[in-house]
Amino acid sequence: MAGAASEVELAEVPPLEGKTIGIAAKDILHDYSRGVYQELEARIKELGGKVIATQAEAKDDKHVANVENLITQKPDAIVVILGDAQTLTPALAKVDAAGIPLFTIDFQTPYSKNNVTSDNWNIGTHLARTLAEDIGGNGEILAFNGFPGVTPCRIRYESLLLVLKDYPEIKIIEPELQDKYEGTIEDAKNQISDQLRRLPEGSVDAIWSCWDMPLIGAAQALDTANREEIGLYGVDAEPGALDLIADPNSAYQFTVGQPTDAIAVRSAENIARFLGGEEDKVRKTTYVDPIFIDKENVAKVRADLGI
Repeated sequence: MAGAASEVELAEVPPLEGKTIGIAAKDILHDYSRGVYQELEARIKELGGKVIATQAEAKDDKHVANVENLITQKPDAIVVILGDAQTLTPALAKVDAAGIPLFTIDFQTPYSKNNVTSDNWNIGTHLARTLAEDIGGNGEILAFNGFPGVTPCRIRYESLLLVLKDYPEIKIIEPELQDKYEGTIEDAKNQISDQLRRLPEGSVDAIWSCWDMPLIGAAQALDTANREEIGLYGVDAEPGALDLIADPNSAYQFTVGQPTDAIAVRSAENIARFLGGEEDKVRKTTYVDPIFIDKENVAKVRADLGI
């Protein structure tokens, strides 16, 4: 989520002049990942570093290949942005074995010197509690759960289950829905359309997702079926989601903004400190505060952040 947060300034840290940093992003297909990718590259260059930037178009095998290719170029550090733990971990072990410091964004691994991420436990519990309270603590919900190997999605889903223990009258409709990276909106629209044909009015109260893209498709399906009584709850503050939340007639109720530039700045700072001999100042995890957005504050948030 870019915008006014682009005014976030780098702290006084050692320069990266003479250093080469490799970036391996899983994708730049949606606003959040694209913003982090672009801002991180810019901030490393601002510190005087050279960047070798790659992105895998959401293909796990390409993501692995990009990391392995970066190893052969012997950069001073590698930054991985998002990824699937099962497929990517062996490649990250190779980074460690090569003696190249690894940094991550939204990806938890023991090989990382530092992971910069939004506080996904806070995001997940707030998202779940908002949904639960909005539907009065009673009802049935559809949940997209296609990425258990992606750390933020895993945490947000586990937070949903944790919160729902205190709302025993809310049930997740089985089977859960499987979202996907490519063709997300159209695929989600089709899945929700199929669900609406078999689930009569009054039998679904909300739809949950760990990110916004499936819910944009879900909103299209709800609009076509005239089922705006079903609330939508997601994360990432995608522009399309914000447009829907701002529409009083839309079922989209809630999303969470992640300040992409603040995330990128913190990562660049930690890389500079680590490579500049200030390893003791680099924590294992750096958390960035999220921004909660609903129909009441969406106009103000967009005005404040320029999004």
